[in-house]
Amino acid sequence: MIGVFDSGIGGLTVVRRLFEVLPDYRVTYFGDTARLPYGGKSAETVTRYALEDARFLLREGARLIVVACNSASAVALEALRERLEVPVIGVIDPAVRAAVAATQSGRIGVIGTRATVGSGIYERLITEMRHDAVVITEAAPLLVHLVEEGWLDQPETPSIIRTYLTPLLERRVDTIILACTHYPILHDMIARMVGKDITLVDPALETAADVQALLARDEALRASLERSCDHLFYVSDLTPHFAEVSARFLGCSITGHLHKIDLA
Repeated sequence: MIGVFDSGIGGLTVVRRLFEVLPDYRVTYFGDTARLPYGGKSAETVTRYALEDARFLLREGARLIVVACNSASAVALEALRERLEVPVIGVIDPAVRAAVAATQSGRIGVIGTRATVGSGIYERLITEMRHDAVVITEAAPLLVHLVEEGWLDQPETPSIIRTYLTPLLERRVDTIILACTHYPILHDMIARMVGKDITLVDPALETAADVQALLARDEALRASLERSCDHLFYVSDLTPHFAEVSARFLGCSITGHLHKIDLA
């Protein structure tokens, strides 16, 4: 099966995209809700957590690991690839490649959590791929809370989103990366605000496309994956809130497939 992990619930947007492009493959998800957020932890701690998360999924039978977490993708991806004997795909590289391919002007905006923006990972990778790129970043921490609280229809929400987008629009970006796995829930609202001349890059969509492309070219890996719709979802701390919000992220209830586990 395909194993997917995140520090919490946001990675379910990646799972939803995987369901769309690879509907016949079994997915097991782990959200490390007892230790979130990863963004405020040291690189050493995030790497340790990521390895523990991935090894749990390997014990469950994963033949491919998807790191559906910006923080873990930023600091732990290399360690995961070095220490695990299965392919590992993160959410940052696919989004960066898509943004560089999409931009005409080379002016790329990035909105994400404070930790992701502060890491500088998007600026570094974008400018490595396109040396003349201008990258404008903006931390948008409130958007996570808006999504998790289901405030999409509240009158304050468009104003909050517009506040975060304004610095990017003033710098005339033509491409914006939604650099948090929560943000795709706001995609349509953001698209209406920025207009059709600005491309929005959804890391969940691009990551799922990367997984699809990998399976298309790796026959052995494709054959090793279980074909089943019996998907499983694990968390390290289970609250009623998680079950409620997960339905919003996935578009369906996972209550009967959701389990709490202890990594220790």
